[in-house]
Amino acid sequence: QVQLVESGGGLVQAGGSLRLSCATSGRTSSIYTMAWFRQAPGKEREFVAARARSGITTSYAYADSVKGRFTISRDNAKNTVYLQMNSLKPEDTAVYYCAAKRLADTTSLNYDYWGQGTQVTVSS
Repeated sequence: QVQLVESGGGLVQAGGSLRLSCATSGRTSSIYTMAWFRQAPGKEREFVAARARSGITTSYAYADSVKGRFTISRDNAKNTVYLQMNSLKPEDTAVYYCAAKRLADTTSLNYDYWGQGTQVTVSS
């Protein structure tokens, strides 16, 4: 089993930045892809960013709405995945979820493990 715990959410003004963290524990060696999703009130959960490792290759994927503004990264020593969010907009307001899966794949939206979420609110 793998446990995911998000942190770093909060209230920020439009144009500001936040960095979300996702601490992983358990059988982390079985995880090959980490991702962030978000869900705004009254909307379906949507994909934000993913990072997959396969051997010496690392691949990334981003939703069009966050390309150039958000960056996903991983600190293996800390077993933590980050989502750096810059130039935030009110439409980025949502609960952000960390997710992980045992396949190296950034295309499928099926994930094996999920965190509890952290709230991000961007004021205009």
